[in-house]
Amino acid sequence: MSKTGPPVLSNQALALSPFHSITLSLFSFMKLDSKIPEGPLAEKWPRHKFSLKLVNPANKRKYDIIIVGTGLAGASAAASLAELGYNVKAFTFHDSPRRAHSIAAQGGINAAKNYQNDGDSVFRLFYDTIKGGDYRAREANVYRLAEVSVNIIDQCVAQGVPFAREYGGLLANRSFGGAQVSRTFYARGQTGQQLLLGAYHAMSRQVANGKVKLYPRTEMLDVVIEGGKARGIITRNLITGKIESHSGHAVLLCTGGYGNVFYLSTNAMNSNVTAAWRAHRKGALFANPCYTQIHPTCIPVKGNYQSKLTLMSESLRNDGRVWVPKTKEMAERVRKGDLKPTDIKEEDRDYFLERRYPSFGNLVPRDVASRNAKYVCDEGRGVAPTGLAVYLDFADAIKRDGQKTIEAKYGNLFEMYEKIVDDNPYETPMMIYPAVHYTMGGLWVDYNLMTNIPGLYALGEANFSDHGANRLGASALMQGLADGYFVIPYTIGDYLATIGPADKISVDHPAFKESEQSVKDMIDRLLAINGEKTTDEFHRELGHIMWEYCGMSRSAEGLQKAKKMIQELRREFWMNVRVMGENEELNQSLEHAGRVADFLELGELMVDDALHRKESCGGHFREEYQTEEGEAMRDDANFTYVAAWEYKGENQQSELHKEDLVFENVKLTQRSYK
Repeated sequence: MSKTGPPVLSNQALALSPFHSITLSLFSFMKLDSKIPEGPLAEKWPRHKFSLKLVNPANKRKYDIIIVGTGLAGASAAASLAELGYNVKAFTFHDSPRRAHSIAAQGGINAAKNYQNDGDSVFRLFYDTIKGGDYRAREANVYRLAEVSVNIIDQCVAQGVPFAREYGGLLANRSFGGAQVSRTFYARGQTGQQLLLGAYHAMSRQVANGKVKLYPRTEMLDVVIEGGKARGIITRNLITGKIESHSGHAVLLCTGGYGNVFYLSTNAMNSNVTAAWRAHRKGALFANPCYTQIHPTCIPVKGNYQSKLTLMSESLRNDGRVWVPKTKEMAERVRKGDLKPTDIKEEDRDYFLERRYPSFGNLVPRDVASRNAKYVCDEGRGVAPTGLAVYLDFADAIKRDGQKTIEAKYGNLFEMYEKIVDDNPYETPMMIYPAVHYTMGGLWVDYNLMTNIPGLYALGEANFSDHGANRLGASALMQGLADGYFVIPYTIGDYLATIGPADKISVDHPAFKESEQSVKDMIDRLLAINGEKTTDEFHRELGHIMWEYCGMSRSAEGLQKAKKMIQELRREFWMNVRVMGENEELNQSLEHAGRVADFLELGELMVDDALHRKESCGGHFREEYQTEEGEAMRDDANFTYVAAWEYKGENQQSELHKEDLVFENVKLTQRSYK
């Protein structure tokens, strides 16, 4: 059995690193119980809901539930559970839940309403999602997601979310990548913000009713496990530095994804992996960490010291046409500024997505669009001074529909682009390039959204469950709200009814005191290093390694090189990072240091996961495994499973557990969008 883990750190580095773990791959065949119900696909969720144990209304007030994160998944879960009568503590490191990164989602939310009468259905949404994820997601979870999607829209309309409407009054739809129907509901280019406001208002109602207690500016730094169950969390007050314990009957992690391991991403700069990673270190399995999504429609990188990237909604690919010059020579003239894109004649343009994928054209899935943009830039036909950009052109749409129509659809996105780039996209094609956007991997959960630790749940992007190896556009908002509004209110009751209201421990319990001390020790060690390099420098170096060797394409040689580089960088971090200030104060340097320490470990696991998966699927593209046409080549005989990694302790091997994926309703085929 081959070992694919990083080299062992020196004794000195081991002593300095409270987070250190050796992530040597040790393959284990422990069966993971996904708790997928028996029966036909369309009957699994209804039957399962009926089979779940219930908590009667009078008893719900006896249970305390902790929710970490107040984006779409967290806010919807907090509102729903409090409405049912549970006592909820909701934690956010923002000053207001309205600042959660869910607001950044622009283009829309999918639902199988079939308002357009264009052939959509629950099964078609299910099929598109399974296919879009390159057949690496659970059928049962994906079908449930498609099934409850229709309820999400009704819920949000009732909350007052201002979806766009057609002339006749029906909600409007547009298309997104990976689908040939129009099923994406939208509120101009602000869909995430409007949906979050709806969930936030619902949660605020319960705050006013006293059923939700909100803890802003508070970060979770550990989960407390006692008797094999999740019992609560340890937090740090980001204003005062105070370390506090919170006890509950169940803990829900709704903390988003880990895309900022790449440093430059479309995520908000504070987005991090810490809550999920600390749970992983306490025994929660981390599934498919190498599945990261590169979004094809982002504003290109401008300089070495840029701190984040800006997403231009995938909805723009409905009307925008992607192209580059046909020749390297013409592209070189564009890069030098000798030639404007509007000067290039139609016959000298290569609409490469339309050429390669005539059926789907510019609406191919994100992984396909991103790789093709990389291909043409690697050929030397990229635009922008860096050569790392392609055009997204709206000239034909404006000529066809008029500028006012395009303004009504995308006006705020065009304004944002012009403010950042200082160019008018109504007159000159936008320049775009792929960037890290979403992570399909996350904490392993069963059908009930519970991790392998009883009482510990993961919702939304924090879990791995619904998107396989590639997420279709407009499905992130759908999953977050499905989990919070329509799944967890049913499934959590089954666990709570089993343990009973008396099964809760006090924050004075030794398990809480031990976790508190561990968090304090970690903070003290970070402050004591007093090195010479900032946390930002380490984060930027890690991001460069991840992007170069574990980004849009990977190879065994590059991944092995990355593993060594991450090990060396982590060794240097624990000897030479400089954390300013003290703990008992607002200290963003300290916050960032803990998050970067977690990213350094996560990055290593991502590399190991990418190394062990010797195939290409969705966002995981191994250069050794591709078709003659450059498409991803899966190995269904050997890799049709979820890779779930178990932390075994410091200086111990991590174990790889496999959950086999069974496809009874779709046929495993080579993806084709031609």
